[in-house]
Amino acid sequence: MRQYDLSNAHWFKSSYSNGEGGDCVEVAYDFTGAAWRKSSYSNGSGGSCVEVLDGVPGVVPVRDSKVPDGPALVVPTAAWAAFVDGVKA
Repeated sequence: MRQYDLSNAHWFKSSYSNGEGGDCVEVAYDFTGAAWRKSSYSNGSGGSCVEVLDGVPGVVPVRDSKVPDGPALVVPTAAWAAFVDGVKA
């Protein structure tokens, strides 16, 4: 099983948990201050592009370059590589 560093994770109870505790949990990873890399297809006006974060073991965080404070989608590295290869083809 792959090990992930969750030292920067912020755990909080799911909105689906009930008053007795429930079995639900959600987690958000803190990417504050991270060095996001903007797509080479972005233009000076922002474009309709994405940013990725390099150096996170096993996954590639992806976010909308126009909403830098918004959520990030975390994609397994192999899936991201297949996506990029497909786009290039």
